[in-house]
Amino acid sequence: MAIMEEDSVTHIPRKQSLYNSMDEEFKIQKEMYRGQQYSQIYFARLHLMRTLLYSLVPTWKPHLPVCTVLGLEGDKECVIVGTLYKHMKLKPCILDEYSKERSVTPLVQPHNFVHSDDYLILEDESGRVKLSGTSLSPSFYVTGIVVALQGKETGAGDFLVEDVLEAGLPPQLDPPNKLEEDKYVVFVSGLNLGSSSYNPLQVQLLVDHITGHLGDEKEQKNAAKIVQVVIAGDSVKIPRELLNGQNLASKDQSRLSEPIKEVDILLTQIAASIPLDIMPGPNDPANFAMPQQPLHRCLFPSSASYNTFKSCTNPHSFELDGVRFLGTSGQNIHDFEKYSEGSDKVEFLERTLKWRHIAPTAPNTLGCYPFTDRDPFFVESCPHVYFAGNQDSFGTRLIKGSEGQVVRLISIPRFSKTGTAVMLNMRNLECHALSFGTQFNL
Repeated sequence: MAIMEEDSVTHIPRKQSLYNSMDEEFKIQKEMYRGQQYSQIYFARLHLMRTLLYSLVPTWKPHLPVCTVLGLEGDKECVIVGTLYKHMKLKPCILDEYSKERSVTPLVQPHNFVHSDDYLILEDESGRVKLSGTSLSPSFYVTGIVVALQGKETGAGDFLVEDVLEAGLPPQLDPPNKLEEDKYVVFVSGLNLGSSSYNPLQVQLLVDHITGHLGDEKEQKNAAKIVQVVIAGDSVKIPRELLNGQNLASKDQSRLSEPIKEVDILLTQIAASIPLDIMPGPNDPANFAMPQQPLHRCLFPSSASYNTFKSCTNPHSFELDGVRFLGTSGQNIHDFEKYSEGSDKVEFLERTLKWRHIAPTAPNTLGCYPFTDRDPFFVESCPHVYFAGNQDSFGTRLIKGSEGQVVRLISIPRFSKTGTAVMLNMRNLECHALSFGTQFNL
């Protein structure tokens, strides 16, 4: 149970909520790296998803047999289940690094690697087959998704797809508790302390607002309803040129440590008033591969002394008063953006949830730990709130599943670029942007 806090000036009691961390599945504890390859995580994923899809096939196509890739027979219609592999003409190759050194003109690095010549392949333990037909758009899918396909083998050896079955939204174990009062969760991402875009005034305005030290009594009463703050990655920006393995001069050591000290000061102000979760991001001093492990508490000597401070994994999963949250610092969505097409980042969030996998492109193009007997990114139960940090802009959507699931999707913008955080009301899952400008008219 969170501790009841009171604002030192107006003595407005802060709301409290019951917090339950669910990060255990993302922690690397008993796993040992013994030189294993990544095939085992794909086998674990295929086993999980195939069992699920096999249970759905009888209601989807009850009249068709289920075959393996090796068991396909020409012109015999059937259902096959396997992992998609996307062959991409523009996908970067490690050998390009060598060709760049020897090339007179540098190779173009596009923002998105999707090409009209891309095609999909379905693979299971028995073999692989190229997919054809208009029912499956290569630009929509990415490598690593497990699906069931209806169709038949053609004379050319391709599998002509006529229909696709995806896993769909996972079941929601419990509906969120009906809260009788407003309780808010604030999400902020990409503070990037130490970067050129870092604005100290903007960040301090955010801290003062959520801790109740800004605005009139009405705003302070609203701030007292904030029961949790989640910082979704990239709290600091460490200059890359310092991380070259060389011994650092004293001034460079200072450049390396100062942003982290500043983050600790800010987190201390928040943790003194509100429960706080901090997740690692791609620029933070944490491991690179997903799932990223919690930032070490020694980085935050002041804020970590509060029992309201929690250093969490990325992805991060937790419950507040029965409302289940799941989210990442954005690496999975950024990778998705490179290898598929969509209207916005919220659509990518929706796809990953309907495919029941947070990061389907791991380990193909997104770094991850080589798990041997499990896939921690498989979404077993549907969250009520699903978020991704470090996006270009704020976006949100409420989606509903066929079994009554209700999920609030949130794209959290980089605060250093937009000056915007996100506030969610747990009572009705409504959310809005909190924008902090620093332009004043004199």
